[in-house]
Amino acid sequence: MTLSTADIKKAVVKAHRKQRWQAAGLLAPLAIFLLVIFVIPVAALLFRAVDNPEVIEHMPRTLLALKTWDQQSAPPAESFVALATDLQHAKDGTGSGLLARRLNYEIAGYRTLIFKTVRKMPLADIDNKSPEVIREELIAIDPRWGEVDYWRAIANNDNAYSDYYLLASLDLKRDTQGDIVKVPEGSSAFQDIFARTFEISLGVTVMALLLGFPLAYWMSRMSARGANLVMICVLIPFWTSVLVRIAAWIVLLQRQGLINKTLMEIGLIDVPLDLLFNRIGVYIAMIHIMLPFMVLPIYSVMRSIPPTYQRAAISLGSHPFAAFWKVYVPQTYPGIAAGCLLVFIISIGYYITPALLGGANDQMISYYVAYFTNQTINWGMASALGFLLLAGTLVLYTLYRRLSGRELGLG
Repeated sequence: MTLSTADIKKAVVKAHRKQRWQAAGLLAPLAIFLLVIFVIPVAALLFRAVDNPEVIEHMPRTLLALKTWDQQSAPPAESFVALATDLQHAKDGTGSGLLARRLNYEIAGYRTLIFKTVRKMPLADIDNKSPEVIREELIAIDPRWGEVDYWRAIANNDNAYSDYYLLASLDLKRDTQGDIVKVPEGSSAFQDIFARTFEISLGVTVMALLLGFPLAYWMSRMSARGANLVMICVLIPFWTSVLVRIAAWIVLLQRQGLINKTLMEIGLIDVPLDLLFNRIGVYIAMIHIMLPFMVLPIYSVMRSIPPTYQRAAISLGSHPFAAFWKVYVPQTYPGIAAGCLLVFIISIGYYITPALLGGANDQMISYYVAYFTNQTINWGMASALGFLLLAGTLVLYTLYRRLSGRELGLG
């Protein structure tokens, strides 16, 4: 039976469609996995960072009364009636604590104002009193209800989404006019904490590279049996719990630890060195943990570089060091790039090591994410800090790829 051209085309299209469905079926588990563990958590992180439900949920009448308020003159008297009604409902439910905490972010002391007023609720015979009388009673409870700034804080939270937490994570805020300004000196230090996080991560990356490159080069020049033995030693940190490794470093680095005792016995120092609960201890422990992540990518690249290139350069009159630096090292750039990226990205998210081995000025941003999550239960601030850390990492990675991806063979 002879097939027509149309039949052949249909058969080809059907075969291609079947191949695409098979490929989609093979990729579906990975796509679902990435969606569940990456896309959805990141989306939830961003939502939490801008979510602003407390005032809208627990002060709807007050927000409605302040809808036409110019935020400059005294609020209308009807807003005091709405405030008293909303606070009564918040007292009856569980909203007073959430409301007090959220408004306290806007103005320090708002928590005490809310709780002090809520305790006086309900006002007697509120339905038969004029708004002016209700206003006088609220101001009598606390004179701060007569100040415009406290009402402006409520009126500015009439949107379900707010950039408050994202701005606060950068030591910024909106002033009474709605403009973005810096917070007063000493009231926040997240910019310094972010800078410290990237500084420590960069230091760990550089030191891991300086230690890992010679080690990887030495391993690449060894026999297969010797390289495997050294590789086992390099991989030992992977087989040991992080907490166990940190506990071991605490024993080694303390003032009466093995390192200080050894240095004193051989006469190098007269008094113990402070190696614990400071930046030195953080660097030592993090470099120890991160070193395998640097060695493995570099070693895998070095094993694939033919030694004949370097010998050819020397035979053509090049100095051995020049041949190593200009012929061999450029071929290791992909491994160096992969190792540095891996170490840096992992380091900026470290929490346990700085928390246990560092001092108050050595904590990284992940410490504060955990603090807002577990202690103050401020999900908005924790999400904002985590999102900014993720965004900073992605921006640096994108810039790195644009600047050096082609030269390193990564793009």
